[in-house]
Amino acid sequence: MKNVSIQFANDQQPKYLQLFNSIKEKISQGEMKPGERLPAIRSLASQLGVNTSTVVNAYKQLESNSYITAKKGSGYFVSNTKSGKQDTHFSSDLGLFKDTSVINFASATPHPSIFPIESFKACINDVLERDKGFAFGYDESNGYRPLRQSILKYFNREYSISVEDESFLQIVSGAQQGIDIIGKVLLNPGDYVVTETPTYDGAVAAFKSRGARVVSVNMDKDGMDMEELEKKVRICKPKLIYIMSRYQNPTTVCYSQEKLKELLLLAKENNLYIVEDDSMSELCFEKEKSTPLKTLDTGNEYVIYLKSFSKILMPGLRVGCMVMPYQLLSDFTNIKHTSDISSSGLIQRSLDLYFRSEKWDEHLQYMKEIYRGRFEFMLNSLENISKYGFKFQKPGGGLYFWVKLPRYLSAKLFYQKCKSNGLVFIPSGIFYDNMHKNSDDYIRLSFASAGIDQIREGMAILEKCFQNMNQDV
Repeated sequence: MKNVSIQFANDQQPKYLQLFNSIKEKISQGEMKPGERLPAIRSLASQLGVNTSTVVNAYKQLESNSYITAKKGSGYFVSNTKSGKQDTHFSSDLGLFKDTSVINFASATPHPSIFPIESFKACINDVLERDKGFAFGYDESNGYRPLRQSILKYFNREYSISVEDESFLQIVSGAQQGIDIIGKVLLNPGDYVVTETPTYDGAVAAFKSRGARVVSVNMDKDGMDMEELEKKVRICKPKLIYIMSRYQNPTTVCYSQEKLKELLLLAKENNLYIVEDDSMSELCFEKEKSTPLKTLDTGNEYVIYLKSFSKILMPGLRVGCMVMPYQLLSDFTNIKHTSDISSSGLIQRSLDLYFRSEKWDEHLQYMKEIYRGRFEFMLNSLENISKYGFKFQKPGGGLYFWVKLPRYLSAKLFYQKCKSNGLVFIPSGIFYDNMHKNSDDYIRLSFASAGIDQIREGMAILEKCFQNMNQDV
């Protein structure tokens, strides 16, 4: 049993909440271990010079948030189950929540009602008429050549990404397959990978499946903490760094130009690769667009640019792509071939026609207007409940809000409360690989699959559940 020391601040926050937060932080950071006994109530009250009711209220709040457990006749102990992870293993589990009676703020993919069915069906029909049975044959392992040309033309126009030719672009069956191929090509058991924290849990799982050791770096408001990153690169000598440079999942952070330049310089100095995962860049709601890191990699040597179209088009198409450094071309193509020979020829040919006929640009503008309306509505709703202590940074685009809960509220328990009332979102523990001081403090709210009426209803549920839980504080 350790002594609990705390310096009470002279502010308006009640002392029991200050004590709650102090003990919570010690448990989250591992200073107080599972099974460890907390000081007796009277003893701690005497030690801190407070009333016993202060300690009682702090312990009750810790117990209700599952940080500690009361054992009759023995006192309070640090819980064995407070691992920071949730009831589901991956964020995709929650995103695929199928109960239509529940409002889904977890999913990051568009609702089927706004899929471009008619325009894409026209492309499929045109491809079938044009190519006949050849549409169902195998294409090259690195993808249907005309599609690769169309995508590179789009990248060059929108992001100034310029590579020598389409041979350096690999079509993959979704971004997750791309991450898996990267792991198979570059990682051996025991190799280190550096990721942001919090980050996309599917990438972490893919790297770990290769036996890699994942090291995380905290996020600032404009990207990774570069001082921490440089230190961990120096110590661990990683094979690669995994980032989401624009509207990062889940924090919504965009990297500053300065940090992008520092990242590329770090890669050059340490001869390592940076995987830039980009699925949100089209969804910019500001006048000024941020640029991808790949734009700076003019020699096509250090950045593996991974692009998914699922957030804009239709996730079930399972089409993504990678722009890879020239020296990795052969290995990536070989691994792709052993994975599935090639991605769907019909879908690739149809998507190529979708780009060439300018239907992609039309659909993109349509989706941006839909998402902008939902973004602004959820933003206004969040601003209205910020009086309760909810905090967030307004993102410039993307599909999420990363919301910090009031300090005494558990994201895991808040999720469970909201779910029982008809609302799901993603609690922050899923996005942290290891115990972290913020792993139970945030929630990610997505407006991708919810219309305006559902957002209105969902935010009302969120506020009501908060008020109900707050009554117990």
